Amino acid sequence: MKKIILTIAAAGLCLSAAYCQTTDKNEKVFVVAANQIKAHVQPTMYGIFFEDINMAGDGGVYAELVKNRSFEFKMPLMGWKEIKQDGADGSILILNRGKADDDNPRFIHVTSKSPKGYGLNNEGFHGMGVKKDNKYNFSVLAKLSGGATSLQIELLNSKGDVIGGTSVTPSSKEWKKYSASFISSETDPKASLNVLVKGKGAVDLDMVSLFPQDTWKQRPGGLRADLVQKLADMKPGFLRFPGGCIVEGRELDTRYQWKKTLGDVATRRMIVNRWNTEFAHRPSPDYYQSFGLGFMEYFQLAEDIGASPLPIINCGMACQFNTCELVPIDQLGPYVQDALDLVEFANGAVTTTWGKKRAQLGHPAPFNLKMMGVGNEQWGPQYIERWKIFEKALKKKYPYIKLVSSVGPDPDGDKFEYLNKTFRELHADILDEHYYRSPQWFLDNVKRYDNYDRKGPKIFAGEYAAQSVATVSPDNKNNWKCAMSEAAFLTGLERNADVVNMASYAPLFAHVEAWQWTPDLIWFDNLTSYGTPNYYVQQLYSLNKGTDVVPVTLDNQTVTGQDGFFASAVLDTKTNDVVIKIINTSMKGHDASFVINGPKGLKPEGTVTSLQSNDLDAVNSIGEPKALSPQSRQIVLTGNAVKLLLRPYSFNVIRVKMVN
Repeated sequence: MKKIILTIAAAGLCLSAAYCQTTDKNEKVFVVAANQIKAHVQPTMYGIFFEDINMAGDGGVYAELVKNRSFEFKMPLMGWKEIKQDGADGSILILNRGKADDDNPRFIHVTSKSPKGYGLNNEGFHGMGVKKDNKYNFSVLAKLSGGATSLQIELLNSKGDVIGGTSVTPSSKEWKKYSASFISSETDPKASLNVLVKGKGAVDLDMVSLFPQDTWKQRPGGLRADLVQKLADMKPGFLRFPGGCIVEGRELDTRYQWKKTLGDVATRRMIVNRWNTEFAHRPSPDYYQSFGLGFMEYFQLAEDIGASPLPIINCGMACQFNTCELVPIDQLGPYVQDALDLVEFANGAVTTTWGKKRAQLGHPAPFNLKMMGVGNEQWGPQYIERWKIFEKALKKKYPYIKLVSSVGPDPDGDKFEYLNKTFRELHADILDEHYYRSPQWFLDNVKRYDNYDRKGPKIFAGEYAAQSVATVSPDNKNNWKCAMSEAAFLTGLERNADVVNMASYAPLFAHVEAWQWTPDLIWFDNLTSYGTPNYYVQQLYSLNKGTDVVPVTLDNQTVTGQDGFFASAVLDTKTNDVVIKIINTSMKGHDASFVINGPKGLKPEGTVTSLQSNDLDAVNSIGEPKALSPQSRQIVLTGNAVKLLLRPYSFNVIRVKMVN
């Protein structure tokens, strides 16, 4: 195993993959002043950042199993291949409706010259993950073009054996949707789908679809239940969507346009995903956005998991890492109107244009939108110039909407300094800071917000992730060293909750066979998923965020790295608990005592939940999804003190109930 060493000379801190089996018996005494409230913790404190990267959307949380279902990829038959069973014969044509249907112009014309056995096979997204005894719902748009035909639908396992199937019979020369269901007789992560024409004749096909019945909340055409459950299990305070760089697009033509993601999925215009060929180490030319997961689904998802929605809208700038394409200022009007219409869509009465649209989509109640991001990861004076126009229009019509503003892709440097200074002068609401840095950076910057202006803009730690090798390196791992450094850093965010109102790890999802960026919070294959150590760190913070920050000290000092310790403490007035988060980043175990001053009394028992590994390179995996996961146990108090052995390389959450 490669030895990894991380040091902070001033604090005498050492993180090493080698574990020294020693315990320091000189007891550390931590004091919690539970009667000294320093700040309120916002309900939005820990949340989720979603971007369609790493096959997070199509092929991921969006449960559609058919790839390129509407033949709109640049290569129209990508994901499909011709099938000729038992000498069957026929032909395939790709036809284009052109302006008659700009959003979904292509369809496929299949001519069968045999009684049966001719048609198409779809490979799915690196295969189709199917489960034994699960129901699968097939649908297709079809119209007869000559002769009487029906469609034989076959689900195949990875060996090519039929493990489920059904049939549909197109009956009209006009486009019509046909649906049928069947049960899979096997579990297979690499299944595929045959669509075969029975009878001599011709049929036109479009929107060929296969969904599992067991989507999240059993919604037809919905989301993959296990992945959404992992989000719900975090109890997130917010959901930021749809990204990320896909908001901007590589060019403005491929930017995210929320209005085109509403309504019938057959009318949602598919575009290429801007991550498909971004990195030479992981090209993915078959990565597109069908927008089956659109803005209505994002808002519904946020509501489902109890998170405040945080949509990000394009500000008239394409990705500055790519084309830097800009909309001229005098042509910015439609972009601003999209932002205004989005607020109306989310919050407007059903008598308004966009509130009515929301109601027609099945949600007459408003989504209670309170905040919106203007631009994603923009920088420079061109961004400020455009931001001012959005800010003026949005604040005039919707003064209650808080605007999230980018301070660039880095937590320091010229871009950051310019934006940070300018937005503070403009009295911006919320500044979005991003940190993709080494574990050492996270430890070094635990005091980052101690001296921020308490009267200035609030902070959104919008994208954070410790990088085990280097930013954008394909060799980054979601190991315990990175996760533990993030746990230490989050104590600084929590201590400064009067400044920092939101935080989210990024990216969120990654397919084990189809990722572009690593590390990531949750990994999955076609059937299963697992949370990383980083996932459990943020989950523990979110489940234990409390309501009010109180001081925790060691030798009368805030705990920010002394002898390898980092700590924060909160009260949870909803449960009447004192919650202490303590990280031991040293290679030694330590006896510790936590003295809780202030409450009239404490219940004699509490709990401690710990994440710990002697191996800083430890990771979770599909095969061992919980190799490193939280372990909880009961603890007994001595008076107003909790005594614990703080194990090396550990993150611990202590909960003690107060007596009124």
